[in-house]
Amino acid sequence: MDEQNESVCLNSSLVEVDYFINLEDIDVTADGSLTLRFLICLVYSMVCAAGLIGNLLVLFFNRVKKERKKSTVNFFVLNLAVTDLQFVLTLPFWAVDTMLDFSWPFGGAMCKILLSVTVMNMYASVFFLTAMSVTRYWSVASSLKNRTARKSCSAKWTCAIIWTLATLATAPTAIYSTLSNVTGEELCLLRFPGGQYWLAVYHIQKIIVAFVLPMSIVSISYIMLLRFISHRSMKTSNPKRRSKVTKSITIVVLSFFLCWMPNQAITLWSVLVKLNVVHWDKAYYIVHTYVFPLTVCLAHTNSCLNPVIYCLMRKEFRDKLRSLIHRG
Repeated sequence: MDEQNESVCLNSSLVEVDYFINLEDIDVTADGSLTLRFLICLVYSMVCAAGLIGNLLVLFFNRVKKERKKSTVNFFVLNLAVTDLQFVLTLPFWAVDTMLDFSWPFGGAMCKILLSVTVMNMYASVFFLTAMSVTRYWSVASSLKNRTARKSCSAKWTCAIIWTLATLATAPTAIYSTLSNVTGEELCLLRFPGGQYWLAVYHIQKIIVAFVLPMSIVSISYIMLLRFISHRSMKTSNPKRRSKVTKSITIVVLSFFLCWMPNQAITLWSVLVKLNVVHWDKAYYIVHTYVFPLTVCLAHTNSCLNPVIYCLMRKEFRDKLRSLIHRG
């Protein structure tokens, strides 16, 4: 959402960026398209509704399923649902902001709170997904050892560490988010004292901490898990089990990659522009104004896909959902 707020500056005469002063020389259609803003609001509403339903179902199933011994992965799933639920609850505010052409109507305090909550839950969600991938490999690789009590304790400590890291990663957002007057409009923005350089550093942190490192860890963990299952399958002659796990892992990795890659790629482009490594031009303006908001929507869909992938794809949760529907 921080990058979207940077796009607010682009849509509001591009203040504080001296190489944007020749915007009038670029022959493009005026930004702030009502159709595009309506589309974004529609997507936000759909993601919010799907995220609320999916994550509340996850919380409900975990709450009523007291008879089953809680595992480390289920504990992470519960925290992930709470994280994604908090995230989707911020979407109606961003939908209103978008519909008003990024003119912030909720005041300075809400600007700081909502930006911080949005970014913190973005980091926490990615960190929990990463922790779950490592846990899935470790639980399978050490399945012959009885470490139930140790796992339960370590899961709680891991969650505490994840929330602490997410809070620390959000600190720049909490400190520098502010309500600013730009050409007569009140906008919710990030304003760093060092200007474009520190904003670029901020985005580099987001790319590395929230995408490159998690994607690398997730990929390595699942590759190792597939190799382990492949080796075991050759001994136990259970190709069906291997195929099922392979499909599940492929969906997890691809959904994370496809939802976040377009957003992170354009963010990297903007970093290169800020550092004067790449020149700002018409192509950047068009992509940032018209394509980038759609990549933000795509990234947000990851929050409603998480409960579907990690819970509703599992037979035990599908059975409970089917039972709930039949009773209704």
